[in-house]
Amino acid sequence: MSAKQRLTIALPFHRRLDYLRVALDSVLAQQRPDWRLLVIDDADDEAEVEALVRSYADARLAYRRNPRSLGMVSAWNHCLDLAETELVTLLHADDRLLPDYAGLMLELADRFPGAAALCCEASIIDAAGRPSFSLPDRLKPFFRPRGDPLVLRGESGLRALMAGNFIMCPTLCYRRSVIGARRFSEDWNQVQDLEFTSRLLLEDESIVCSRRIAYAYRRHPEAATAIQSESRLRFDEEHRLFARVAERASQRGWTHAARVARGKRIVRLHLLYRASRELIRLRPRRALGWLRLLR
Repeated sequence: MSAKQRLTIALPFHRRLDYLRVALDSVLAQQRPDWRLLVIDDADDEAEVEALVRSYADARLAYRRNPRSLGMVSAWNHCLDLAETELVTLLHADDRLLPDYAGLMLELADRFPGAAALCCEASIIDAAGRPSFSLPDRLKPFFRPRGDPLVLRGESGLRALMAGNFIMCPTLCYRRSVIGARRFSEDWNQVQDLEFTSRLLLEDESIVCSRRIAYAYRRHPEAATAIQSESRLRFDEEHRLFARVAERASQRGWTHAARVARGKRIVRLHLLYRASRELIRLRPRRALGWLRLLR
C-alpha cells in the first residue's frame, strides 16, 4: 500500500457481475487518486470475480476471497478488519460512486479530524442505472437539521437521527482510529447501519454529513433492503431498535432523544406510506397488513 493512500474503498461482493463492473468503473473514475480498492468476494460460486478485478491492471485494486460466504453483516465487518488506511468506505457492489466522492470524504476528514464517520447525500437509480423517484428517500432530507456540513453529536445528534434516519448507509466513510474495535452488530439483518450510527452517538462520537450528492444508490427488487422490507423483517427490527435506543438514551439522561426514539415517527410514516400505496392499488388486505405493524 502506498503511503499516499488514505482511503480504502472496500467492496463486499455477493452477486451480479454486471453491477460490479459499474461499481469498479466508478471507483477508477474518482477525481482524487489517493485511494485503494479492496474487493472482498463473498459469493458462493462466482468464479469470474477475480478475473474481472485483475483485468483492470491497476495496482490500487486488490482482491480477496472469503473461504466461505459470511453473509452481509459479517462481510461488512470483515472489510473493516482488512482495511489498512485511515479511512474506509463500504461500497455496495450494486451502487456507484460519483467522481468527487473520494475527494469529498478526504476533505471532510481533514476538516473534522475527530469525527468517527463522514457521509454525503445520494441520488437514487433504478436497476438500469437511470434516475429513479423514491418518495421516502425524497422526504428524508426534510427531517435533516440545517447545516452543511452538519455535525451530529451528543443528544441533539441522536435526536435528529432518530427523527429522520436520513443517513444513507453506504455513503458513510469510517475513521478507523476513532471507531476502533467497534463493528456492526450481527444481531441485526436490516438495521445494522442505524444501530451502528446511533451507538456511535450514544458513545459520544460525532458524524459529519455533507449535503453534496456524491453517491448513486441503486434501488431494485433483488436488493436485500427491498427483499427484507417486503418480508416485513425491516419494520420488526426497526421497532426493536428504536425501543433499545430510547432505553439507552434514557439511561444517559437524554430525555428528548429518548422521547423521539420512542415515538418511532419515521417508522410509522413509512408504514403509512406503504399502506396508502396498497390502497391506491385497490389492495386493502395488503394495506391492512402494513397498518397492523403500527405500534
